[in-house]
Amino acid sequence: MPDQPLSGIRVLDISTILAGPLAATLLGEFGADVIKIEHPTSGDPARQYPPLVGDTSAAWVMHGRNKRSVTIDLRHAEAAELVGRLAENADIVVTNFRPATLKKYHIDFDDLRRYRSDLVMIHVSAYGRTGPYADRPGFARVAEGFAGLTHRTGDPAGPPMFAGYPVADGVTGYYAAFAALLALRQRDLTGEAQLADIPLFEPLLRMMEDFIADFSVTGTSVGRQGNENPHISPNNMYRTRDDQWVAIPASTQRMWERLVEVIDVPELMVHRTLTNRIDHRVEIESKVADFVSSYDLDPLLEKLTAAGVAAGPLNSAEQVCNDPQIRHRGSIIEVDDGQGGSRLVQAPAGRFSGFESTIGGAPPAVGADTEAVFGTLAGLTTDDITTLRDRGVL
Repeated sequence: MPDQPLSGIRVLDISTILAGPLAATLLGEFGADVIKIEHPTSGDPARQYPPLVGDTSAAWVMHGRNKRSVTIDLRHAEAAELVGRLAENADIVVTNFRPATLKKYHIDFDDLRRYRSDLVMIHVSAYGRTGPYADRPGFARVAEGFAGLTHRTGDPAGPPMFAGYPVADGVTGYYAAFAALLALRQRDLTGEAQLADIPLFEPLLRMMEDFIADFSVTGTSVGRQGNENPHISPNNMYRTRDDQWVAIPASTQRMWERLVEVIDVPELMVHRTLTNRIDHRVEIESKVADFVSSYDLDPLLEKLTAAGVAAGPLNSAEQVCNDPQIRHRGSIIEVDDGQGGSRLVQAPAGRFSGFESTIGGAPPAVGADTEAVFGTLAGLTTDDITTLRDRGVL
């Protein structure tokens, strides 16, 4: 395998649960050497998320891949120096503790850049390092509500609803990895240390490009619209004759024209603008729903695809794993789970002409790399490590 883009970059992952660890995992998938600091007895809490295989979360093969695990009890008085000695040999530190907690543990940005003057720190937190909410706790669902995503999710006649997955963790994890590359580039240009302050809510807020712009013009907040789109019609999910579901978003004028042609209701063509189609949404959605309900899913998709209409099934996990496109792409792969078995997991996203991603082997057990990492990067002997373990530091 040729060198990967992040070969030679070392990441110190001092984060737990999802967003911070995801950012570090993404960097590891493209060549970075990721060292994860975990609590000596319990490790990352995500190791215990059900369902469990043995005593470890089934999803840990995703969360923990492409990482080496070392243990440090950050509450111990000697922990800060040990973290600093690892940071001295790292390019990037990823953390998601609250700002006050980093200061209490003496592992904040100013603490760690004393060990490496050009260190990059990616700090993911609920509300960011500044402002009146800086030290409030928060997780993905809190951030989704705070940013406005939950307000607009659900049926108009019902209560707000969470998305089917805590998207704030995923969106912020990806944005934090992007921020790490930006900060690394700036570090390389200037030779100066870089701090990226990434709240869980801000990437979500940035993602919803219509949310604030629409409010600033209309004075009205976009509310819950179920599966409808506030800007496009038709754009919905429709039930097929064989009780499957299909998504059909007529997001452009040409797509709308193709859809009208294929459902063969020419009188709908009078609705020539998006504004007009939104005004006549009930009529249009009803005609599309009637058309879809007269077909089974597979022949319907064949007909729509032949007409150049964008449409797709609403897949379950089982359907995802068995879809021929996903299998062809290698988007789902089988990996060693480290417990004598194997597991289906997602592959890194994207394919590149000049390099490949790294899947990695089984994720490490808690602290599996403590001796090797501290011996190599911090100059500790076997006796030093034993003594620190006896004192509860490692």
